[in-house]
Amino acid sequence: MFTPYRTEPYVDFSQETPKRNMLAAIDMVAGQLAREYPLRIGGEEIITSDKIKSVCPAAYKQVVGMVSKANADQADKAVKTAAENFKWWSRTDPETRARILIKAAAIMRRRLYELSAWMCFEVSKSWIEAYAGVCEAIDFLDFYGREMVRLSGGQPVTPYDGEENEYRYVPLGVCVIIPPWNFPLAILAGMTSAAIVTGNTVVLKPASTAPIIGAKFAEIMVEAGLPDGVLNFVPGSGAAIGDTIVEHPQTRLIAFTGSMEVGLGIFEKAAKVHKGQVWLKRTVLEMGGKDCIVVDETADLDAAADGIVAAAFGFQGQKCSACSRLIAHQDIYNDLIDRVVDRAKMISVGNTTSPENLCMSAVIDEPAYKKINEYIEIGKQEGQMVLGGGQVPGGGHFIPPTIIKDIDRNARIAQEEIFGPVLAVIKAHDFDDGLAIANGTIYGLTGALYSNDRMRLERARHEFHVGNLYFNRKCTGALVDIQPFGGFNLSGTDSKAGGRDYLQLFMQGKSICERW
Repeated sequence: MFTPYRTEPYVDFSQETPKRNMLAAIDMVAGQLAREYPLRIGGEEIITSDKIKSVCPAAYKQVVGMVSKANADQADKAVKTAAENFKWWSRTDPETRARILIKAAAIMRRRLYELSAWMCFEVSKSWIEAYAGVCEAIDFLDFYGREMVRLSGGQPVTPYDGEENEYRYVPLGVCVIIPPWNFPLAILAGMTSAAIVTGNTVVLKPASTAPIIGAKFAEIMVEAGLPDGVLNFVPGSGAAIGDTIVEHPQTRLIAFTGSMEVGLGIFEKAAKVHKGQVWLKRTVLEMGGKDCIVVDETADLDAAADGIVAAAFGFQGQKCSACSRLIAHQDIYNDLIDRVVDRAKMISVGNTTSPENLCMSAVIDEPAYKKINEYIEIGKQEGQMVLGGGQVPGGGHFIPPTIIKDIDRNARIAQEEIFGPVLAVIKAHDFDDGLAIANGTIYGLTGALYSNDRMRLERARHEFHVGNLYFNRKCTGALVDIQPFGGFNLSGTDSKAGGRDYLQLFMQGKSICERW
């Protein structure tokens, strides 16, 4: 019997032992940079002449590694291989599948610092953000393994005389998994392990800006005992293989986390029934947000300022849950801005693979760097920049914390997802106005309210329209089986990753009756 699930604890990097362990891991990973990683289709490791080069955002001349790049034919082969292996994997005992996830979690736990260091290099996470990302991956594996045991076998039905009636969950088929670069281990591991443990087979296309972490995950699953052909690892560009794996008639489900534009395209493509397809494809989509923190005049402003800065500038604002809008009551508007600016000024910027545990590093790549700076220029026209600019290190895609106040609720930087360290500050006349501003976007992922007014908190439970709502704390940092994660409206299908109904999205119900 498995031990009860509990979240993986974090460490304190101000303490000597965790700091020493992290520095040792960074040194070890530095000695493994620029290696090449293959495709994995069935039991075959395939080296291609075309490569995806992964570089460090904070030192873009530093090659983290290279992965072989799949073409459309190889992507087609991966789907067909997964479909063939589904025939036997779907009949594998659920507890056996669960044990593979639990074993993979144990391997990750032993390699926690090393995997964290890889994310410092590949996506420029801070030490604690990287460590937390590995912890979340471990949590997904541990939790979903145990959940599959709970969901295996017959489910409760009402007895009926003279018959045996059974309701069970059965897997779907080939699942295409398309994870994002910003959580290249946690979200990748969560979506992939959910598909695997429920009895499906997988075609995994990692983000092209973070494929090395995906390759490491594939290696870990092999080490954990996952049989060949259950997980097929096919890095490749969306243009080259995206349509092939999404539109393939043998694909049964697509799980995607990323931008709204790409997610809507997948949703549309998946809706079409292709020749030879005998099902309606299912989609599990998480597509970003324009998240906010609302602060009223009764709030603890110091606590609010701490939460706002952490949520807006943690991992350079590159989270779908990041606070990109601050909505402040007019009575505390200027006071709160001053507190937020003072705290944000203290954030240092640099390469997190250096010995210092810096708070913020570089954004993911040059296109992101250009896009974010374009939005900053737009923001300067739409409001007043009270923090931003200044000196940053060279050789990387660095953007300092940026705060722009006096933004209209309908301004572009108040409505469009920027995905960078840019905070738009909006004044609310009263609580009703603040709630209307909060709900006034096409998204509905996360939000937070700082208030000491009980009736306002109760109203927000019903009227603040987001999938993850937080009171008197920041709007980032959901924990597996504590705050199941997923949003409303064009933030996605509200799939609630890390929740107790998530695995059912990867299965279908079957009712069986035998009359005696």
